Amino acid sequence: MKKIFNVVKEFIMITAATAIVAAAVFFFLIPSHVSVGSISGLAIVIGNFISLPISAITMILNVGLLIIGFLFIGREFGGKTVYTSILLPVIIGIFEKIFPDFTSINEDPLLDMICYVFVVSIGLSMLFNRNASSGGLDIVAKLMNKFLYMDLGNAMFVSGMVVAVSSALVYEKKIVVLSILGTYLNGIVLDRFIFGSNLKKRVCIVSKKEEEIRNFILHELHSGATIYEAYGAYTMESQKEIIAIVDKNEYAKLMTYIEKEDPTAFVTVYTVNKIIYRPKI
Repeated sequence: MKKIFNVVKEFIMITAATAIVAAAVFFFLIPSHVSVGSISGLAIVIGNFISLPISAITMILNVGLLIIGFLFIGREFGGKTVYTSILLPVIIGIFEKIFPDFTSINEDPLLDMICYVFVVSIGLSMLFNRNASSGGLDIVAKLMNKFLYMDLGNAMFVSGMVVAVSSALVYEKKIVVLSILGTYLNGIVLDRFIFGSNLKKRVCIVSKKEEEIRNFILHELHSGATIYEAYGAYTMESQKEIIAIVDKNEYAKLMTYIEKEDPTAFVTVYTVNKIIYRPKI
């Protein structure tokens, strides 16, 4: 029963996230005509040449990409991607029926683009955190990754920019510029929504005050640390290197302490997006 409950809960969350994405597309992207890099953005451009609702064009594109994906990549997309790819245009179609003559809330393409970026990032981050996606350009990116050997992140960026630039076929320069800026901004904001709350710092410290710094990390920050034996390449002298993973607040306290306790300490800092840790029982 617990397993069934978790599955139901998972798909309820995925459905809610997809509804948020669909709302962002319908209420902000479609009225502004800004083609921020996505399949829905491409559907808006194509809608100028084909007299079909945006939801129908999005459905055709998503189904077509799913078929191509299964033929050339295989079944790695899973049920979640198929579900969201179909559900997204369905919800957009429902909005089209409920609000048949909907116009821009802000009456300003720039404000619509900004609102779209932030709202859609909420929905997409919810999907990504549950190992799902909205399909569309994700499939294009995987095809580019397989056949053009492009990194997935770069493939997503390139395919998104192609969609944004395609708006030049039908819209004025202002809309084209907003589409390109929106695509770039969307990537930045989405990264922040997905990784921002989990970002930590990996701090590596070599200091003569190794014991004092170690005690500060353990007893003041109540954090953990790992100590390695390190050797200077020139002198071959043995030194201790302390490595600690800390959050933003702990990082600020640690750096303040190091600067005060040992200004000559050698410190390197790295950004950590994810930590997988299973304590021993």
